[in-house]
Amino acid sequence: MELKNWEKIRIYELSQPISHLTPPWPTYEPLQIKFFKRLAPNGANGQLLTHSNHVGTHLDGSLHFCTHGRDIASIPLNELVAPGVIVDLSDIAEDYGIYTSKDIEDRVEVREGDILIINTGYHRYAFDQPEADEVRYMIKHPGPTREFADWCRKKKLKWIGVDCGSADHPMNTKIRDWMPVQAKECDVFFRKKYGKALDEIFPPDDYQLMHVLLFPYDIIHAENVGGEIDQILNRRMIIGCFPWRFVGGESCISRIVAFDEEE
Repeated sequence: MELKNWEKIRIYELSQPISHLTPPWPTYEPLQIKFFKRLAPNGANGQLLTHSNHVGTHLDGSLHFCTHGRDIASIPLNELVAPGVIVDLSDIAEDYGIYTSKDIEDRVEVREGDILIINTGYHRYAFDQPEADEVRYMIKHPGPTREFADWCRKKKLKWIGVDCGSADHPMNTKIRDWMPVQAKECDVFFRKKYGKALDEIFPPDDYQLMHVLLFPYDIIHAENVGGEIDQILNRRMIIGCFPWRFVGGESCISRIVAFDEEE
């Protein structure tokens, strides 16, 4: 089969570069690299890598939070690569903010079974950017509540991508315990903006809901999306995530791209 219009296809990079400088999710193992062979005297370069699955742009598999969940190798290709939409929320995103399904649907049409990529704008604080700020990127980015997770399930989304440290609000993860100064800061923000305390907005039953509530239904997500995401705002495209065919893998470092047929 010949792809007659291949020369008109534009491919957009939605992944971060990865190196020993790429921060993992807090407390996870970073990428470590060493040469075990060199051209002199071995005739070839060879490297040994040690890392967790949660470094840089990566796909969380349902096995990550669900005992009966699929490993990475079990995800069908037609779920990894499919139609989807990139939504820009950067105009309303703020430190510790909350985004909703309405915020999404006010900007783009999300169809049942889509892939959804969310641009919060926080990729500009990633380690490789001029405004790099690891604390802001990992600890202060916006996130959703149960309302949003219920909407994702209703829409039967294939997977979700976010341009920040987690698909969950950082204060709905263990970060709340690890970063008490920022947790207090978030509580003050929530009380002022939403009239509710941190513990009210994220009660124990909702802990890490984008993982805990959705992974049993194989609605998974990619984190640390970036690259050329600002070039394709509020667009419908073919989106692809390319992890290893990783048997037993709970998650996997991945390459994410979007495909568009140019006019």
